Amino acid sequence: MQPVAAGAMSPYHAGVFSLVVYTVLVLLFIASQLFLAAWLGEKKESPEKSLPYECGIIPTGSARFRYPVPFYLVAIFFLIFDVEGAFILTWAAVYREVGLPAYLQMAFFIVLLLAGLFYVWKQGGLDWREAYRKADS
Repeated sequence: MQPVAAGAMSPYHAGVFSLVVYTVLVLLFIASQLFLAAWLGEKKESPEKSLPYECGIIPTGSARFRYPVPFYLVAIFFLIFDVEGAFILTWAAVYREVGLPAYLQMAFFIVLLLAGLFYVWKQGGLDWREAYRKADS
């Protein structure tokens, strides 16, 4: 590696310098847009502006209501199977490089998840009919 002459920038420093300049310019642009929007925007208060906006529909009642527990269960199941999908996708991308041991580990992982799914199914965690019957009575 050749020494850098006094006063000259190395390529590394030139890249960092341009990144800093770009970041400062972007932050100045964002600050100027926020300032102009606050300065030029209308500031009239009205009861209509303080109402919650619900896709053009006039709100009726409170937006705060309790969701039934099965909705949370579906959300948790979605997260679990979404993470499972991410693991399987990354494993499939490198399958040829990792070979048989990784295949056996992924097979064990899938069997374990299926066992958990069948357990939840047998316990009634996926059956909403019972929850709705209790809520109706």
